Amino acid sequence: MNVYVASSWRNDRQPEVVRELRYRGYGVYDFRNPRPDDNGFHWSEIDPGWHYWTPEAYRKALSHPLAEAGFASDMQALQACDVVLAVQPFGRSASLELGWACGSGKLTILLLDDGEPELMVKMCDHVCCTMDEVFSALGLL
Repeated sequence: MNVYVASSWRNDRQPEVVRELRYRGYGVYDFRNPRPDDNGFHWSEIDPGWHYWTPEAYRKALSHPLAEAGFASDMQALQACDVVLAVQPFGRSASLELGWACGSGKLTILLLDDGEPELMVKMCDHVCCTMDEVFSALGLL
């Protein structure tokens, strides 16, 4: 079973979740390390000053070859996975990935963190509070 872990670069828990899944024998797509010697897509590869982009500059950067390659990598893995595990907290990209997975009929699991409740997480097949609950949802326990 292949698991796509959707989260944020700012989420310190994401690497631990990836390690636990791999330890239990799951194939895992890790956007931080999608392939050997590949540290994933970073906007700073296009422009170190990306934090200061205007909406127009951001829109233009979406067509940059590095952005296109990063999107293709993530999207191919998303389409090929069996399960999307969204690990909170996360931002807009993981929210879009989770929404796409729900709409595509993928098995979806949300691993909650502290934070503001969101009603639309009811779209997910499973809403979990612990990794034990995640593994139970995956049918391992």
